Amino acid sequence: MIDFKKFEKYSRPGPRYTSYPTAPEFNTTFTQDDLIEKFRSQSDNRPLSLYIHIPFCRSACYFCGCNVIFTSKDDKKIRYIEYLKKELKILSKHLNTNRTVTQMHFGGGTPTFLTPEQLKEVTDAIRETFPNFSDDAEISCEVDPRFFTAEHMAVLKEAGTNRISFGVQDIDPVVQQTIHRVQPFETTANVIQIARDAGIKSINTDLIYGLPNQTKESFAHTIRQMATLNPDRFAVFNYAHVPWMMKTQRKFDETTFAPPSTKLEILKDTIEFFTSNGYKMVGMDHFAKPDDELFRAIEKGELHRNFQGYTTKGGADLIGIGVTSIGDGVDYYAQNFKTLKEYEEAIDAGKLPVFKGYNLSDDDILRQYVIMELMANFALDINVVQEKFKINFKEYFSDALEALKEFEEAELLTISDDKIVVSPTGTMLIRNISMPFDAYLNNIPEDKRRFSKTI
Repeated sequence: MIDFKKFEKYSRPGPRYTSYPTAPEFNTTFTQDDLIEKFRSQSDNRPLSLYIHIPFCRSACYFCGCNVIFTSKDDKKIRYIEYLKKELKILSKHLNTNRTVTQMHFGGGTPTFLTPEQLKEVTDAIRETFPNFSDDAEISCEVDPRFFTAEHMAVLKEAGTNRISFGVQDIDPVVQQTIHRVQPFETTANVIQIARDAGIKSINTDLIYGLPNQTKESFAHTIRQMATLNPDRFAVFNYAHVPWMMKTQRKFDETTFAPPSTKLEILKDTIEFFTSNGYKMVGMDHFAKPDDELFRAIEKGELHRNFQGYTTKGGADLIGIGVTSIGDGVDYYAQNFKTLKEYEEAIDAGKLPVFKGYNLSDDDILRQYVIMELMANFALDINVVQEKFKINFKEYFSDALEALKEFEEAELLTISDDKIVVSPTGTMLIRNISMPFDAYLNNIPEDKRRFSKTI
């Protein structure tokens, strides 16, 4: 029996490490000119991964931490699509868009809040700009089941979509009312069937634990019911409470949140349920069936992590398209403007809408590798790191190894001369275990860290 009470001390503000360095380190000294220079220096042999941000939603889901614009006006969507197409034309002047695309992801907002005709306009523009998709390219879309029809599915299928991620979060009526997202279970079941009928082989559903008014029992019911729909993957995220960033989260009564020990018990129960029902835990928050490529990647130790979460498509340069989108390459990050006004002004001036970014140092690239290996594969081969980066690992990371001793004593990981291996219980605290390798975080006092809590 695990005593989760003793782990409550680890509930500290910390990054989710979809990047390293993390987004707070991005700065405005990185400009369009820097990004253009990065594009010019990239190898044409490196594939591309595309992220397209559609920011619109009809109304607020109070838990959401995404960059969203609430509207019911069609003209706003029409205008945004025109600017997306302009951005693509500017992009094609500076980037070799004939490079092979191995991954494309539509995120939001609610991409399918666009009409099927509008969605087709966007997918056609992307395909026209980037004509060379690999035969095995992963093409995915985030979908709110409340805004999804067979007509949307037909457009996505024509565009080559082979993976769909349905947002569910929780099926409990009380929780749904509290988070302002009422979505009957039957609605989710119906849209999953639409995707199945269209031949989509990879279906993911997103769930969130740690929401207000959620209990161990209510969330156990949610995962049992959702499992009856037989998705290929589940993403089960820890709710990120950041009310200083997201005003809608201030509507929550914080006394209705489960304590950290209960959240860990919920996660433990979730892991046990899925792993005993044909799924394998992948990374810190995904579960996949044995025939899913994520499962195969974790078996081979080839899982990667980026802004879209866990992926098998490593070694690609990510191109962010649309307001607030983030792109990255071997040694940089670049983010577009976060407001429509600034985004449109840049494009009207014929510029890439770069708001800020980051040039990675050699130390950043080393630490990025270490952190992403731990986050993705729950293990680190010290010899590989030493050979790849020409360092003495134990000397270079002496401070981090000292900080990891408490996790080793708590049997959350083991450290040998060759490897760091995280235990099954330790995977629930993988953000904490990765944090000692973060050179920037350790310079920030804990009470000044603007991140959600790790538990």
